[in-house]
Amino acid sequence: MLRCVGVDVSYGDFRAVRGVDLDFGLHEITALIGPSGCGKSTLLRSLNRMNDLVEGARVDGQVIFQGQDLYARDVDPIEVRRRIGMVFQKPNPFPKSIYDNIAYGPRVTGMRVESMDDLVEEALTRAALWTEVKDKLKQSAFGLSGGQQQRLCIARTIAVQPDVILMDEPCSALDPIATSRIEDLMESLRDDYTIVIVTHNMQQAARVADRTAFFTAQVDKDNGERFGSLIEFGPTTQIFERPNDQRTEDYISGKFG
Repeated sequence: MLRCVGVDVSYGDFRAVRGVDLDFGLHEITALIGPSGCGKSTLLRSLNRMNDLVEGARVDGQVIFQGQDLYARDVDPIEVRRRIGMVFQKPNPFPKSIYDNIAYGPRVTGMRVESMDDLVEEALTRAALWTEVKDKLKQSAFGLSGGQQQRLCIARTIAVQPDVILMDEPCSALDPIATSRIEDLMESLRDDYTIVIVTHNMQQAARVADRTAFFTAQVDKDNGERFGSLIEFGPTTQIFERPNDQRTEDYISGKFG
């Protein structure tokens, strides 16, 4: 579904992530784990060209989606972000009603929709939120709890019918009950979407991910600069129980990170 081939991500002259080769499987959840500053979120944002919005950012190598290099000159980054949606660390509902949060994406992208009411209901249902909000769709989204707001943001992403959903630490600001609901939601969405999640919670990665990629920061011997690097990638059970690299073992066992 999605593939990184020799991906470097730079900010000006600084290469933050180097040489990433990584495949994301159809209808799989892939977790990106590693200590702070190892490039997980930087790589995640490169998968749907969110880094285009950062001044001085540059991506080298290829990010291939359904056979197309997303960084080719003829590719529309707005369409990329529709097909590969993003859910951020903190819930970020629009200052609109619950209904209009969901309807906004289809409206601005010009989606042909037979019934917007049906689309809103379907998106909220798939995000496990419909029964909680169906009687207050015209109320402000800011009136929802943090966990509800995050599920609303997932519903908003689903509404534009993406193929891939990227999640950047979607549960870091949530309590354990809300976190459990988001994890259950990811499990249910796997059947229809490819999901990539960045998480600092290794237990979460172990619970939800089919495959896990471990990143860490390394130091360039020539100039002393730190850069993020993919160390190991494989089935989640293998990464957590039988890692091939000692650095993976050390991180998972809590010796560093």
